[in-house]
Amino acid sequence: MKNIIISLAFLMLAQFSFSQKKDNDAIIVGHVVCNGKHIPFLNIIVKGTTIGVSTDATGHYRLIDLPLGKLTIVASGMGYKSLEKTTEIKANETIELNFDIMEDALGIDEVVVTGDKGASKRTEAPVIVSSLSPKLFSVSQSVVLSESLNFSPGLRMETNCQNCGFNQVRMNGMEGPYSQILINSRPIFSGLAGVYGLELIPTNMIEKVEIVRGGGSALYGSNAIAGTINMILKDPLNNAFEIGSSSSLIGVGVDGADSPALDYNVNFNASVVSDDYKTGLSVYGFYRDKEAFDANNDGFSELTQLDNTTVGSRFFHRFGFRGKLAVDFFHINEERRGGNKFNYLPHEADIAEQLEHKLTTTAISYDQFFRDEDKLSIYLSGQKVDRASYYGVEQSLADYGQTDDFTYNMGVQYNGKLKNSSFVLGLENTRSSLKDKKLGYFDYVNNIHTDNTIVANQTSSTTGLFGQYSHKLNSLSISLGGRFDYYEIKDKSNDSEGQNINKSGRVFSPRVNILYDILPELQFRLSYSQGYRAPQIFDEDLHIVSSTTQRIIHKNSPGLKKETSHSYMTSLDYNTKIGSTKVGFLIEGFHTKLNDAFVNVASEPDANKIVYYTRTNAENGAVVYGINTELNIIPSNTFSLTAGFTSQKSRYKKAQDISFGKKEFMRTPNNYGFITIDWDFSEKWCLSTSGNYTGKMYLPYYGNTIPNPIEGELRESSSFMDLGTKIEYTTKINKADVQFWAGIKNIFNAYQNDFDINIDRDPNYVYGPGTPRTVSFGIKLGNLL
Repeated sequence: MKNIIISLAFLMLAQFSFSQKKDNDAIIVGHVVCNGKHIPFLNIIVKGTTIGVSTDATGHYRLIDLPLGKLTIVASGMGYKSLEKTTEIKANETIELNFDIMEDALGIDEVVVTGDKGASKRTEAPVIVSSLSPKLFSVSQSVVLSESLNFSPGLRMETNCQNCGFNQVRMNGMEGPYSQILINSRPIFSGLAGVYGLELIPTNMIEKVEIVRGGGSALYGSNAIAGTINMILKDPLNNAFEIGSSSSLIGVGVDGADSPALDYNVNFNASVVSDDYKTGLSVYGFYRDKEAFDANNDGFSELTQLDNTTVGSRFFHRFGFRGKLAVDFFHINEERRGGNKFNYLPHEADIAEQLEHKLTTTAISYDQFFRDEDKLSIYLSGQKVDRASYYGVEQSLADYGQTDDFTYNMGVQYNGKLKNSSFVLGLENTRSSLKDKKLGYFDYVNNIHTDNTIVANQTSSTTGLFGQYSHKLNSLSISLGGRFDYYEIKDKSNDSEGQNINKSGRVFSPRVNILYDILPELQFRLSYSQGYRAPQIFDEDLHIVSSTTQRIIHKNSPGLKKETSHSYMTSLDYNTKIGSTKVGFLIEGFHTKLNDAFVNVASEPDANKIVYYTRTNAENGAVVYGINTELNIIPSNTFSLTAGFTSQKSRYKKAQDISFGKKEFMRTPNNYGFITIDWDFSEKWCLSTSGNYTGKMYLPYYGNTIPNPIEGELRESSSFMDLGTKIEYTTKINKADVQFWAGIKNIFNAYQNDFDINIDRDPNYVYGPGTPRTVSFGIKLGNLL
């Protein structure tokens, strides 16, 4: 695999070394307008090449040293319909090419890359691709990625630990490990990163998030049963800057709570592009300092103390007209702690769950165009996570840990276009190495020293060959794709019988997609896909629930088999204009059958009050099915409304002991949804509203308010409607924009009111909205607002 990629890299180096040409002084200049107004920071690219710029703050652009002959120039950007123009250009010639584009408020013409591992218009993608934009981050007052994921159909963020804030995103009713998290389309977000990672990623480093619901294993491999979430990082396309800061008070006016907690952050973005537009660099940074919050004034936190510092950059350089090298780097250093006695060392507290993450990601890719629009990509991405941890109670010295994880993904991919069809072929390898150990300590009771103990030492490697062919015949498009994976998981530690547990397997994951344009405004999609999850270490295995009543540790059964899935999806996507009002409506049905579904079996507490949740395969599997809907109403370019709702069921075929004899998945409401409203009621003022609805759900409870906390009991939560609002004022200072804003999250404090209390609490008993009533205000300055 490595030799193949290295050989291709040398061939491409030879290709672009001979393709370097002297400047020919062929130039295109122009502007982009919409409804008579110049549009700044819109993308202008030369089709079939890597040449591209963006319009400046005045809506003008310049393309220099262009290849000679007939060229197709494309103007595109979020919120606008793409427009292509073809022109003939000669050496030493400057021509003017202006664009008068139309608004695309419904995102019909948006270019997406996650649907089939290649760029295509949203309406031409074989599956529905939803997007979260910086505008949505602003409307929802999202500082980190996890705060924004509730605002997409079928997605719901949840917090799973009262101590450390462990959280996950459920997609179509399936828990976090069923979704593949991608960074620039690469699957390097490891299980260790996934424990807290969605709360580590600041939104100011993200250009947009693309979400594909439904089986994605045919293109993206293991863990994409529920779908994929692709974080696309910001690209340097112009000379720009932005800096912002905000402060929040968490828990304002909450009865029975301790004083409000302060949450402060500052962030910046900047990019610069060379005069010849061949080289660009963007840099970004983020700092956050959040205090712990005690919701019931028992001296123990419900929301964690956080300290996050993030820095990163993206660099590109164009070689010739058709080659482009891109390099990404970012580093996150985050410390979090929950429990009590925050001014003491962790082992001096009654309860402490403390983590320090050092997450470093580096990626390099090279794209080379061939023929008209064919593209060959070679890529290598790596992510290193170092985590120092303490999960302990009652002044224990035995609960310090160190976890080290390294994941890389390398591959080659070819996207080709024919007259009425397109295809993608690729080969990639993803490898992960994880070592988790408990650190040594002195046992004062027995007067002995205990050495470091290996808890987990696992390597996993997956090599995948994938491909997809799509053919368009008038209004009908059919896509056939598949991926063949060989996975190998090696456990270098020993099980309870002293044996190594190594697993390997071969999996073929096919998918079929049908897209039919019933009307120009109405599209029908139908898809079938298979997927799988390999029996490896998952995010919840790297989190320990701490209480004096019991400690919960997750592990895999030695006989655990891979989990497979059969997913069916169908949708109607209607986008039209009624008078001057733009209306979009999506209805999407999904049905996923899980064979050998993973399920936990709880042990009796041992002498140290440890309960082991052993992951096994559920008899007869499980099924998840339901309907997602989304409505967009835009009566004018100053007002928009978006709402989504999901109604679904997630059930095992056979009742599970850990679910108190019920078939339903725990922590999974049958109904949930969202709404956002954005109103620019004047040129400088904007008012926005956002909200999330969470329906009732079943929850296990093992707390101190029942006679037998070890046996526990089943509870049903209430439903919640979490509403927030924000007002912005934007004005100009010289050539820069400055924005002042203030907002409130969870205005009516729809928040859990029965948290468990004191040192013997059940920290897993957490549900509903992630934060209580929160008041925020901030300022931003830049030329991108």
